[in-house]
Amino acid sequence: MKISVAGTGYVGLVAGVCFAEKGHDVTCVDVDENKVKMMEAGITPIYEEGLQELMQKNNAAGRLHYTTDYQSAYKDAEAIFIGVGTPEQPDGSANLSYIATVSRQIAESVERDCLVVVKSTVPVGTNDKVEQFINDFLVRNVKVEVASNPEFLAQGSAVHDTLHAARIIIGTESREAEAILKKIYEPFELPIISVNRRSAEMIKYACNDFLALKISYMNDIANLCELVGADIDAVAEGMSYDARIGSKFLNAGIGYGGSCFPKDTKALKYIAHQHGYTLRTVEAAVDVNAEQKTRLYQKANNRMITFQNLRVAVLGLAFKAGTDDLREAPSLDNVALLLENGADIYAYDPIAMDNFKKVYPEGKSMNGSIHYVDDPAKALKDAAICFIFTEWEEIKSIPPEDFEKLMRIPLVYDGRNVFNVKEMKDAGIEYYSIGR
Repeated sequence: MKISVAGTGYVGLVAGVCFAEKGHDVTCVDVDENKVKMMEAGITPIYEEGLQELMQKNNAAGRLHYTTDYQSAYKDAEAIFIGVGTPEQPDGSANLSYIATVSRQIAESVERDCLVVVKSTVPVGTNDKVEQFINDFLVRNVKVEVASNPEFLAQGSAVHDTLHAARIIIGTESREAEAILKKIYEPFELPIISVNRRSAEMIKYACNDFLALKISYMNDIANLCELVGADIDAVAEGMSYDARIGSKFLNAGIGYGGSCFPKDTKALKYIAHQHGYTLRTVEAAVDVNAEQKTRLYQKANNRMITFQNLRVAVLGLAFKAGTDDLREAPSLDNVALLLENGADIYAYDPIAMDNFKKVYPEGKSMNGSIHYVDDPAKALKDAAICFIFTEWEEIKSIPPEDFEKLMRIPLVYDGRNVFNVKEMKDAGIEYYSIGR
């Protein structure tokens, strides 16, 4: 099928590449000419395992194309997928301006009947508005229907999550739209759950917010474990055998980040308020997560007299391993506090350092300074304190004795519970983690 995809971020690009992999003819549309040239050369603008290889394969096969010319991309497409961003606004609501821009472009460009499919995460009822908006601005006498097809990929495993999804959710208001989406996804050979548009929009929020709730709940329990002398790892293991609870998302840490959970919890909270309802559980998750991000910093601040001119190692900058994404990463909050209080930071991340430099360029910053190194040992060398914010394998594989050997003061604050408490203590390290 001839498909166009608007937007080449995590949602749009992964979808486009995977559609091409399943045999569809796909054109990816982006406003950035440099980005388009990169993708034409087989270079992904985002880091995602397996994505570049699939992109190069389908570029060579002639099934994957890139352009800034939206008119040519949309005019004869059988289906147009919208995968642009819906960033959070100051009040927590979703910014739909990119959705509106693409919708207007589609309305003015399409020359045949087609199905517009919104993959972006949008408030309940948005697809209804998109359909009305497109039909309001249609230039030609063609039929355009809108469907909802939310994505459920996790950054770091997005390609696998798309090709091997637990299920495909499609939200439609007609048999024709449902049939087109089923035809598109037929080569994936995955379960398809067909519902109406508003239910599909709500499923996306309900799933992400439930997982965010689970994470915040475990972090809350971890904080209590510290106070009562329990071990969160043992507690999580005991919980994981209960089939009603499951074993996923039980790891305690310094909170969730990324492009989905923070934005989607706040958006659902905003939607509820718009309808005069308070989602108390979701609001609690938001509050717990906000406090959790800097919990280790507060512990360290109570331990140290000052961070002024103190050499601090920061291991891990991305919000999680497997991605270069920094959106809502705990490292951002903690580095800001450290710099504000005069720390001399040596930071390491195997993938995300270039993105972090865009936020904090190397050198003097606020009252402190930040330097980037290409090896964890260089970050640890002569450091008086170490913070771990991402569970990269390169960090997990550091022998405990290296902290004692390399650091001036072997003082480690581990926000991802990477290391064994006993092994760290046996190595002579003053070690703090979450809930243990």
